[in-house]
Amino acid sequence: MASRKSSEPSRDREDREDREDREDREDREDRYSVLLPTYNERENLPLIVWLLVKCFTQSGYDYEIIVIDDGSPDGTLEVAEQLQKIYGEDRILLRPRAKKLGLGTAYIHGLKHATGNFIFIMDADLSHHPKFIPEFIEKQKEGNCDLVSGTRYRGNGGVYGWDLRRKLISRGANFLTQVLLRPDASDLTGSFRLYKKNVLENLVARCVSKGYVFQMEMIVRARQLNYTVGEVPISFVDRVYGESKLGGNEIVSFAKGLLTLFATT
Repeated sequence: MASRKSSEPSRDREDREDREDREDREDREDRYSVLLPTYNERENLPLIVWLLVKCFTQSGYDYEIIVIDDGSPDGTLEVAEQLQKIYGEDRILLRPRAKKLGLGTAYIHGLKHATGNFIFIMDADLSHHPKFIPEFIEKQKEGNCDLVSGTRYRGNGGVYGWDLRRKLISRGANFLTQVLLRPDASDLTGSFRLYKKNVLENLVARCVSKGYVFQMEMIVRARQLNYTVGEVPISFVDRVYGESKLGGNEIVSFAKGLLTLFATT
């Protein structure tokens, strides 16, 4: 009897060690592809790439950064080529296109070349800080989430550097979306997210929107397909270099897209 009791703690310890080894093995097998669509981001690209490399190196996760430049006239692609020489072709992949073709098609283009089983999407203008990446990964593993979205409107998330007009536009867009679509997510227009690769492929194939409505439709479609969505509070900081690409045309397009989604979902 005594010998059986003494063997139980040993078996428990062995089971725990086997489980930890299996989890460590799974972590090592995971690879994260970061899709960076760029247009006129010459000044910002070296900084965001340096921050990404630092974050992934310190956290120990395997990664690649895929730069999808849409024919930037400011020389963004030339800067990306220099960064590739610095960090290596295994870490920085260049997949340029001849001209601006839309955010959704940029993701489709990047996905074709991504080798990771997880995909990060984020802006290249330093509004999304890579320091939040480990929190995204932890949240995903915690609940085996199909996607994890950064939120500016929950917990300690926030927006910094915007004028009143931009804040009102963002808040108004999210409020209208919550009322009309009830997506059960706090930040529909944000573009800092982590997806399982197959989930992103499925969602992109189903989405029809372009521009700023695209991110919103991704969450709506995810809820329709019963994908699990986690959220991580983030600090959003307005771009340091360059000009915002949000203008009157984008606002009108967003309103039209929102009404289309309301009528069709």
